[in-house]
Amino acid sequence: MNGNDTSMQPGNGQRCSVIALVGAPNAGKSTLANALVGAKIAIVSPKAQTTRTRIMGIRMEDDAQLIFVDTPGIFRPSRRLDRAMVSAAWSGAEDSDVTCLIYDASKKQPKNFDQLVDRLKSSKSKLMLVLNKIDLVKRSNLLDLTASLNARLPFTETFMISALKDNGVTDLAATLAKDAPEGPWLFPEDQMSDMAERLFAAEITREQAFIQLGDELPYALTIETDQWQEFENGDIRIEQTVYIERQSQRAIIIGKGGARIRSIREAAQVELQAALERKAHLFIFVKVRENWANDPDRYAPWALDYNAE
Repeated sequence: MNGNDTSMQPGNGQRCSVIALVGAPNAGKSTLANALVGAKIAIVSPKAQTTRTRIMGIRMEDDAQLIFVDTPGIFRPSRRLDRAMVSAAWSGAEDSDVTCLIYDASKKQPKNFDQLVDRLKSSKSKLMLVLNKIDLVKRSNLLDLTASLNARLPFTETFMISALKDNGVTDLAATLAKDAPEGPWLFPEDQMSDMAERLFAAEITREQAFIQLGDELPYALTIETDQWQEFENGDIRIEQTVYIERQSQRAIIIGKGGARIRSIREAAQVELQAALERKAHLFIFVKVRENWANDPDRYAPWALDYNAE
């Protein structure tokens, strides 16, 4: 930054707010984060627990910088990785100015919701309720649900939206900007996410694994970007490794004649080129790394706490 640049200094009328998006798995938090930012910053799939770490997305709304923290879904953890994910979600909520509880209005009350409510009761940040997927629900049911949830937590506002269809998102952002406290922006005005490109690329490929593979295997794999080479013409070569837990899983992810891994690579490459706005050459390798979910080194790139309880 230029020494004479005061754009991120206090006292110049800027406002800034950190907003945590929390809720049960598959409530639509990542879809909402993408809609709020206006660009893809978080991967999305129909499967629960797709998001593994906190992701910050930035939206400029007049003189306010809104920093949205997309968190992993809050559920009852069992594995070490699950505990680290849930810990990251609560950490995002505790560090925020506003916590938005994202609730899937089209489904019954999620498991362990009572525990989530009890935890939010002790929150020091402002609480807002965001009913998502309202296009799938009768209005009378929405009113009953709103009353029921507001009776349980002291929400200052309730919003009814469809993140997928981008309905109600603008109103939510406008209210958050209006309430943002005075303070300097934490990121440059043109930045949309805090995620490193190498990790983002790995996440894009993992998204395709979630979409194209069966119910269980995506949770048993992790993806790392090993090489990132940029050329003078703007093209980029990306090499990634898909790590799985058992040799028997190798045939599933590769597919007959390599069809499955090729399909994942091609779809991820298209997504990467659109996001990076340049031609990408993606190469994917598959290796077995037994018990990778209990390897502390795998947690560092996601900023997850290996020792989370």
